[in-house]
Amino acid sequence: MRDFGAVVSFDLKGGAEAGRRFADALTLFALTSSIGSTESLVLAPQMISTAGLSPAEIALSGIGTGTVRLSIGLEDTADLIADLEQALARA
Repeated sequence: MRDFGAVVSFDLKGGAEAGRRFADALTLFALTSSIGSTESLVLAPQMISTAGLSPAEIALSGIGTGTVRLSIGLEDTADLIADLEQALARA
């Protein structure tokens, strides 16, 4: 990734609790239920719902209990990387 504007999803091994710790530890990413802004945003596991999906659809979706989604905004790259590193250390 070389520029802003990307959406990145990944799973934390610690599941939903690790995802909550990760999202809570971020300082530059706004916690939101919507992705679509010029600022960096995080969609934490507790905000990602699979309520309307069958077990087979959940398996196909790739959404796990520790899935986190980031929308990368216009902030300084080095600042974002530092924020992600410290949040991952806490997760």
